[in-house]
Parts: sequence; C-alpha cells; structure tokens
Amino acid sequence: MGEQLLREIAEEAYSTDPQLGLAARADLVAVYDRDPACHRYLQPMMFFKGYQAVQAYRVGHWLWGQGRHDMAYFVQMRVSEVFGVDIHPAARVGRGIMIDHAHSIVIGETAVVGDNVSMLHSVTLGGTGKEDGDRHPKIGDGVLIGAGAKVLGNITIGHCSRIAAGSVVLHDVPPKTTVAGVPAKVVGEAGCSQPSVMMDQVLKGCDC
Repeated sequence: MGEQLLREIAEEAYSTDPQLGLAARADLVAVYDRDPACHRYLQPMMFFKGYQAVQAYRVGHWLWGQGRHDMAYFVQMRVSEVFGVDIHPAARVGRGIMIDHAHSIVIGETAVVGDNVSMLHSVTLGGTGKEDGDRHPKIGDGVLIGAGAKVLGNITIGHCSRIAAGSVVLHDVPPKTTVAGVPAKVVGEAGCSQPSVMMDQVLKGCDC
C-alpha cells in the first residue's frame, strides 16, 4: 500500500474525529514532561517511535470503529513491523500516554488503558491462554508500568499504582499501591500521588 493512500486515510480520520488531534497533543505533552531525553516538542513527532506508534494505533482504532477491520489490521501490522509495537486496533487507549523506548510493547484486543499512563519497553498487556471474550487487563489512570512487566488476564490495575520492572501481574492491583515480583505482590504504597508523572521507579517511594 502506497504512502499517499495511508496519508489520505490518516487525514480522513483526523478530519472526521477531532478527538484524535486532542489525544495527540496530550500524548505529546506527556512525553515532553516525563521523558528526560525529550528537550523539544518536535522530538517525539520526528524521532520517538513510542509516540509515533501510539498515533498510528489511534488511526487504526478509528478505522476499527468505522467497521473497516481489514484496514485497521493492516495498520496494526505495519506499526508492529516498523516500530516493534503491537497494539490491537480494538484496544482502548486513553490520552496522555507516554511509552518510553517502546520496543516490544504488546497490548491485546480487549485491553483498556486509562489516561496519563506511562510504560517502558517490553511491557505486555496480554491474556493468560486461549480463552475468548474479555480477556485482557484494564489499566487505571495514572499508572506507571516498569520495563518488562507482564500484566495478564482480565484484571484491574487501580488508579495511580506502580508495577515494578520485570513483574508478572496475575491479579487485581489496588489503587495507589506498588506491586513487584513473579508473581507480583503488593510491596507498599505507590510513593506519590501521580506515579506516571513522577516516573520514579524506586520501590521505597518518591519525594512528592
């Protein structure tokens, strides 16, 4: 499929749904505010594949909502090939999303990601087997998910919680807590009111 056709599809999506532009702006501000490697608003748009992948997913999600499932799957496939980020077009992702480094991100079909969520590379929001139906995690607002964390099954991650790097989460996580380990267990409070904004992954908490 030619680049011009893909551009026309994206332009149609943005002109039809103003929410796409609002979400793109919120994501841009999130990256600028939370990523210490980001020094200009132009950087994510030009160079950061996490930001680029999320915006492409949003076009695919719009296509899915229009019933154009084959085209949405095509966008998902190309995003996975180009950016190494695999987000099912039916997944629901909120605004203010920051995905740092973004390599090997997987978000399943029935996953829900709230607003102002931050996650690092190699995060999986997946299922636990071959079950059908609603089978993926529901991530609350303001959650911080560390590198390599796996959140599996139709479970709820409470608002403003932290998931430590490398954890495997198989059960619900209460709001404003920190979980760590394999399998993950509650190890304390979240440490601050907005973990996804502070981006502090030290388990002893953060100064807020």
